[in-house]
Amino acid sequence: MKGSLIAEAHPDDDLYDGDHGRYVLAMSPGQEPMNILSFGKVYYDTRDHEMKDADPKRPDDFISISGTKMRALAAAGATPCKIDSSGHIPTDLLGANCIPPGFMVQKGWDIVCDYYQNKDEKAWVPYSIQVVEPREDEHARSTGQYGTTDYRLSVHHDGKLVSPWHDIALEPSTGVYHFVVEIPMYSTAKMEMNKEEKHNPIMQDTSAGAPRYYHYGAPMFNYGFLPQTWESNRKKDSTTGRLGDNDPIDAIEIGPGALDMGSVHRVKILGSLALIDGGETDHKVVVIRDTDPLFDSVDDVDELDHKRPGTKDSIIDWMKMYKTAEGKGVNELHSEEFTTPRQAKAIIEEVAGHYQELIDGDVDNDDNFFLP
Repeated sequence: MKGSLIAEAHPDDDLYDGDHGRYVLAMSPGQEPMNILSFGKVYYDTRDHEMKDADPKRPDDFISISGTKMRALAAAGATPCKIDSSGHIPTDLLGANCIPPGFMVQKGWDIVCDYYQNKDEKAWVPYSIQVVEPREDEHARSTGQYGTTDYRLSVHHDGKLVSPWHDIALEPSTGVYHFVVEIPMYSTAKMEMNKEEKHNPIMQDTSAGAPRYYHYGAPMFNYGFLPQTWESNRKKDSTTGRLGDNDPIDAIEIGPGALDMGSVHRVKILGSLALIDGGETDHKVVVIRDTDPLFDSVDDVDELDHKRPGTKDSIIDWMKMYKTAEGKGVNELHSEEFTTPRQAKAIIEEVAGHYQELIDGDVDNDDNFFLP
């Protein structure tokens, strides 16, 4: 089996070894919490009408039912084949529109048929759309149904309703920053702070009017932003030479687990990457929460990668590739080298200055943002 020009061929490899698929799925982004079980290729034994490993001594007694054939039969609503007096079933399953008895339990086959006959209907939800209760900060308040455009999460901080963009300090103490969580680790719903509505609630981003989800897998980090910052779309960024994306600066936190949506955390800056999204600058600041066991021993992204191997590659892969699952191209990074903490803090200081200009009225609020 040889999958690419750089792959080493091993003639003895079994193409249908169940572990091949398990390894691929286990390496997919966001699959870390799942235990992927392998299973090998089985065949239908026409003698006893059971699924099993093929017996090489009697190959003519076994039928291979490929995934393509199974999907075609399910879409056609195939029913169990009738066994004739000699114990045989039709050899042309597609022509007879039937499935061998014992191929699958009937309830399972009914579900498969239902899916392939109605897969374009709204009743079937893709894997990337998680039908779950959202992880919400205990002090937050939400309205509407999670997973719909009616959902809104209002952030409460120090016991009162606040705008997570305007009412939370960027740097509560020297070298420590506030991080607001929009998307908990392993969540596929693309949530973001709404810049126009009063108090800037967290809502689900939309595409063509429908709630937006990540399809590349569930992100392996907590995603959010640093308050009182703004990547100005009126001034060129000093790092990339391009205009900003008109949002607060994004931050990603790779800690020991998921953080609640709407929660606010004290973090340390480790570095950053600059994503070029639609020609605009979209900085991603890498942070570590102060409750992380590594907080005192890690000071930059290289040290974090040493303590948690693969962190850098995982972040770069996600940032470049996550839109490809939507049929879009690979994202551009200004550089695949992470900035130092000092460089990242200079970027934060720059966008904090843009934010202050917006608040002071030195920049016209053409987008009708909710401002204090």
